[in-house]
Amino acid sequence: MTKKEAILIGGTKLFARKGFSGTSMAELAEMTNIAGATIFYHFSNKEELFIAVLEHTKNGLLKAFDDYFSEKIFESGLEMVEGVVSFFLYMAGLREEWFMLLHRNHPYRLAEVNPVCRRHLEGIYNCFVDIFERAIRSGQADGSIRDVPAHKTALILLSMVDGVVRFKTYQLYNAGALYNDLISLCRQMLQHQKT
Repeated sequence: MTKKEAILIGGTKLFARKGFSGTSMAELAEMTNIAGATIFYHFSNKEELFIAVLEHTKNGLLKAFDDYFSEKIFESGLEMVEGVVSFFLYMAGLREEWFMLLHRNHPYRLAEVNPVCRRHLEGIYNCFVDIFERAIRSGQADGSIRDVPAHKTALILLSMVDGVVRFKTYQLYNAGALYNDLISLCRQMLQHQKT
């Protein structure tokens, strides 16, 4: 691992746990055992580091989802939706710091004034919505999902799943206990209504 990669990993952990204002470059230097001058060689200030951490998070998430869906075969679009939900929750547990970072307020405040930050956040959330939407459209094509507005429904599904992850992030509720109910609600939203 290069020093730059170590800085990005350490920065991700600190920004996720302590937020932007609670993270200091001195603490990052101590945590990574990398001299402050070396950190400033790679990143001229904390905001530049934060943007790089966000980009690193985006690239990691996009790759993880791309790898999963390029290797997985689904019997139906409805099964794919369930796979998206399951994998999203799995990734939130595996890469907790990425989701903690995304659940902090600072990235969104910074995105209001920094177009690069905004582009990275849009890239992450567009990836999530696109995967849900692709699954919904696939299910509509194979008959496993009823006629619903695909994009809006994808946004609603993402909001539900990310809400469960937020419960876990902030230790408000055992998110794992909601898994079966979440899958059941997704099915009820998407399957044809029985008459």
